[in-house]
Amino acid sequence: MRNTTFSKRFSMLLFVVLVISAITVGCGTTNNTSTEGSETPSLSLGLLPSIDAIPFIIAHNQGFDKKHGVNLNIQTFKSAKDRDVAFQANKVDGLSADLIAISIYNEAGLDVKITSTTFGEFDLLTGNDAIQEIKDLKGKTVILSKNTSTQYTVATILKQAGLTEADVKVTEVPQIPTRLELLKNNKADAAILPEPFVTMGKAAGLRVLSSTVQAGVNPFVLAFPQSVIDAKGEAIQDMYAAYDEAVSYMKSHDQSEYVDLIIKEVGYPDTLKNDIKVPDYLPANQVDIKEVEAAFAWAREKGLLTKNIAPEDVISDVQFKK
Repeated sequence: MRNTTFSKRFSMLLFVVLVISAITVGCGTTNNTSTEGSETPSLSLGLLPSIDAIPFIIAHNQGFDKKHGVNLNIQTFKSAKDRDVAFQANKVDGLSADLIAISIYNEAGLDVKITSTTFGEFDLLTGNDAIQEIKDLKGKTVILSKNTSTQYTVATILKQAGLTEADVKVTEVPQIPTRLELLKNNKADAAILPEPFVTMGKAAGLRVLSSTVQAGVNPFVLAFPQSVIDAKGEAIQDMYAAYDEAVSYMKSHDQSEYVDLIIKEVGYPDTLKNDIKVPDYLPANQVDIKEVEAAFAWAREKGLLTKNIAPEDVISDVQFKK
């Protein structure tokens, strides 16, 4: 068992080392690129199809990015692993990540910094009528993506209910849409999902047992390699100005004015247009150090983080002071 654990951890770190190599070789190209023939620099973001992507999408669609001096190139991915592959291939400058990913990157020597928190949410859903509260998950199957904040969130939710990860049967399914389909087809007892898949699940009769909001945990962050921060610091600041204007726009406009864009870009089915509830977004802000400490503590328990890395070591002040 010990050798198996070591082998898995070694394989994971080897993958991240490859990420380091790709970024080290490729960052010189990415960091110096700007829109050809234009004075507006570009900034590419790798995002997951979830609610924390919406302000960035609105910012680009409404032209707030160019207004503030940056051209956002937004790419969305169906899973964190797909996003990481694009990051490895130097196809994105920054990415919507989680605190566990940040710990893994820096464990392997990849200097990736948190530039802000983001407004995400994971919900733990079930379709099993025998499961009415978290403690009923004991001995049941839970679908998630291992070594990510989905697993960290489930561990936190279970702990608050007096259970441990060993009390449930974990099935790893990285692809978010696949998790939902398996749960809808009774192939598992529970699954952790982001929006829009939570709304889709509830429309299919699934129930929410808990969430990151209820558990009081927020592992969602936006991150950039330090090399990109050094080369494109001003563009990152302009991005946040556009983000904040997008938040103001959503507060002052009826959801009907931009819901079709959300459906198109985030992936909500058109049939659920009336069920979409856009969060009351806040202007961008820096991650809470206590959130980083808690996530890193879990990562250390799992053997994902062995280096003596403090929260301050992974938090950038390019936009917000530590």
